[in-house]
Amino acid sequence: MLDASTNWNIGSFVPVFWVLLSLSLQHRLERERKRGEMVMWVFGYGSLIWKAGFDYDDRLVGFIKGYRRVFYQGSTDHRGTPEYPGRTVTLEPAGGEVCWGIAYKITKKEDEETAFTYLEVREKQYDKKAYLDFFTEPSATTPAVSGVMVYIASPDKKLNKNYLGPESLENIAKQIVCAQGPSGPNRDYLFQLERSLLEIGCEDKHVMDLANEVRRMIQDGKQQEQ
Repeated sequence: MLDASTNWNIGSFVPVFWVLLSLSLQHRLERERKRGEMVMWVFGYGSLIWKAGFDYDDRLVGFIKGYRRVFYQGSTDHRGTPEYPGRTVTLEPAGGEVCWGIAYKITKKEDEETAFTYLEVREKQYDKKAYLDFFTEPSATTPAVSGVMVYIASPDKKLNKNYLGPESLENIAKQIVCAQGPSGPNRDYLFQLERSLLEIGCEDKHVMDLANEVRRMIQDGKQQEQ
């Protein structure tokens, strides 16, 4: 997922982009009005966990079902470069699994519009939006919130040219150790995600195994320099 720490140059986007974005937002809000749902919910499973970047009214810890968090999305402008991409998280369908994160509630119309506009820029390389059920209790069969908006980077290379896909733990770790972009080292993104997940009580095996492998490689590199 694209990094929340980046200072977005909103003014660099051409006017037609904002016209299309405004129409998209108006269409979505109109659909919600017809359903009587005037509340916007956004689920964060990457950098949105520790930095939303927009105003919100409530913040819930919970999970979505049927997906797992994976470091399969390439980052060419934030945690890497086109010549040496970094890796950030996306979601992969996985029956029987859950992905923990944070759901943000936005109720004011002006805040919804601002948040949606901001997210469309921040998550511009994530080609898919899904509206999923969000749960707060492991034993719950009824969702706490339905229709939570989630940005996903799909494996469709025609729509998502930065998708990198699966690799061995060692190879992903090597890439993260070496990659660095305008938002900083790729390893910082991984370590911050690990910390943020632990703070909400989530031990994500994929994230923790990857973080441990990256730490091992960094330590080995320091020892070789001595």
